[in-house]
Amino acid sequence: TRFGMGEAPGDLQKKLAGVFLNLLNQDTAPGVIAFYGEGVKLACDGSPVLEPLRSLSERGSRLVLCQTCLDFFGLRESVRVGIVGGMGDIIAAMQNADRVVSV
Repeated sequence: TRFGMGEAPGDLQKKLAGVFLNLLNQDTAPGVIAFYGEGVKLACDGSPVLEPLRSLSERGSRLVLCQTCLDFFGLRESVRVGIVGGMGDIIAAMQNADRVVSV
């Protein structure tokens, strides 16, 4: 939901997201990662975490980006990893998951 992780200054949020995603790449890749709100910016041009996201995608994680959010921020053409979906896709992923983790 954020362009980073946690309640912290912006630079720290981005650093935390990078550490989290790099560590996640060393474990079993999650089935789906959903991005909405400012979180969609993580999958777009200029994101500091594009490489770990690409790696997760290559390992089989489905990265779903909220179309409404991308359009709101004018980022539809800036997407570099993942698929553009809707809130329905995000809800379906949550309903079909054995476990949902929100960070």
